[in-house]
Amino acid sequence: MSTDTIIIKQHVIDPEICIRCNTCEAICPVGAITHDSMNYVVKADICNLCMDCISPCPTGSIDNWRMMPKAKAYSIEEQLKWDELPAELSAEELAETTGDSGDAGAAEQAAQSAVQAAAASSASAVSTASASGFNSAQFGATLPPWSAAHAYTNLYGPKAADKSITATVTGNLRVTEVGKDYDTHHIVLDFGQMPFPVLEGQSIGIIPPGVDANGKPHHARQYSIASPRNGERPGHNNLSLTIKRVLEDHSGQPVRGVGSNYMCDLDVGDQVQVIGPFGASFLMPNHPKSHIVMICTGTGSAPMRAMTEWRRRLRASGKFEGGKLMLFFGARTQQELPYFGPLQNLPKDFIDIEFAYSRTPGQPKRYVQDALRDRAADVAALLKDGNACFYVCGLKSMEEGVVMALRDIVQGAGLDWDSLGAALKKEGRLHLETY
Repeated sequence: MSTDTIIIKQHVIDPEICIRCNTCEAICPVGAITHDSMNYVVKADICNLCMDCISPCPTGSIDNWRMMPKAKAYSIEEQLKWDELPAELSAEELAETTGDSGDAGAAEQAAQSAVQAAAASSASAVSTASASGFNSAQFGATLPPWSAAHAYTNLYGPKAADKSITATVTGNLRVTEVGKDYDTHHIVLDFGQMPFPVLEGQSIGIIPPGVDANGKPHHARQYSIASPRNGERPGHNNLSLTIKRVLEDHSGQPVRGVGSNYMCDLDVGDQVQVIGPFGASFLMPNHPKSHIVMICTGTGSAPMRAMTEWRRRLRASGKFEGGKLMLFFGARTQQELPYFGPLQNLPKDFIDIEFAYSRTPGQPKRYVQDALRDRAADVAALLKDGNACFYVCGLKSMEEGVVMALRDIVQGAGLDWDSLGAALKKEGRLHLETY
């Protein structure tokens, strides 16, 4: 059959409601999703419709499809320029594009057959992809721990009746020792009388004012919440964020991050537009004796701070029964590590902390995965414990090294990684949030 007459179900992402959180790209087992500074897009020739990316998407932007002739599928270049999704082709239009204008029903039937064939082959395609090399994303859970509290999502934003909510800045504090060029800020937002319930591990979207180079309103920038469920200040309708000023991209090229610089320059009393909250899986366990292992770099510490502070408050009130906390925290230098001072003041019997610095002058490079291996015996015991949950947050480049370290620790303890890794995912015990 000619490729001109083959109909495929093309997976596409809605740029109008996507919050560019990177969840889909991070979790795709075959590397079918990519992005630029504007859009996240799907490679039609690689996507096998495995559906792994659908449930974790916080906004539903990933759950979009277009029936297209295979030879005329939307290219990556086309998708990167989209401001909105193109209209769906009718059965008649499909018939015309395949050169069979007299049989629209046949074109529709061919499309359905293509969908069924793709679904039938997706499992083997995933297996082949993972067999070609280590794929850390396949071990990340998409379900929360069984005892996690119920998360409210999408109360404000593109899919909600109220498009955004206004929050007032009540605090903006630099929390690193380095100078202004690469400083990290702890920013507190208050929602006044408007309801905005959040849980540790969730995130929000901030809409920077103004327009981009194409004259379009800026899309939302996503930030993890750094405060516990009852507020940065207990009993108040507020939350905090951990934001690093971005002045270069991942390739080291100069760029002034629109959202990060806007947020870091805010003054107390300024107002910002917020959407969300987002996230229903990267949530902490709540049952007694549950253990939490937190592995992060830089501003990936935000959800870890939220979990740690909630546990601290529970402990202070006498309402939580045991449970270990371990934190593996990495940065280039101690001076670039957010919250270093406050972390030093936490009781040692409350939290076990390992710092890792990769750019300390005169010292060998040490990353969080190295710290994990140094504590292999303790980590192995927790990996075997069904009450322990693991959370990884930071730059995408850290993810593979961390999961490989966990695999090596499991194997070093004489256990089978394939079965334990699958259990960690199925039971909502290993969560990966990298960007």
